[in-house]
Amino acid sequence: MKKTALTIITTLCFSASATEIIYTPINPSFGGNPLNANMLLSKAQAQNKHKAPIIEKGYAEQFQDSLERTYLNRMVREITDMAFGEDIEDSIFDQDSIFMSGDYQIEIITSTVDTITVRITNIIDDSIVIIEVPRFG
Repeated sequence: MKKTALTIITTLCFSASATEIIYTPINPSFGGNPLNANMLLSKAQAQNKHKAPIIEKGYAEQFQDSLERTYLNRMVREITDMAFGEDIEDSIFDQDSIFMSGDYQIEIITSTVDTITVRITNIIDDSIVIIEVPRFG
C-alpha cells in the first residue's frame, strides 16, 4: 500500500507540467484589455471623495452672466461676418466700440481693410491682448 501510494505521488509530481507565467496587465494604458477601461474608470470615480465646489449665484448674477454671454456671442458672430465680407445692417458696434465685461475691456477696432483688430485689456493689471482677424471678403 505504501508502495502504491508512493508510486502515485511520484507519478503525479513528474506528470505535472510547468508552464510559463505570463503577466497580463489590467490597465489598457499599459497594454491591458481595452474593455477594462470603463470598469477601471467607474471604480476610480466611485472612490473619488473630492467634489467641485458648487457656487450658488443669485438671479441677478445669472441674468448678468447670460446678458454678457449673449453679447459676446453676438460680437464674435458679427466679427466673423465682417471678416468674411457679409453685410451687417443692424450691427451692435460702430467703427470703434468698447464693451466692459467683468475685469475686461473689449475694444473693436476695424481700422484697416485687411484686418479686424480686437483689443482685450485686463483692467486690474493692465495686460493687453490684441487679436487680429483677417478679412476674406
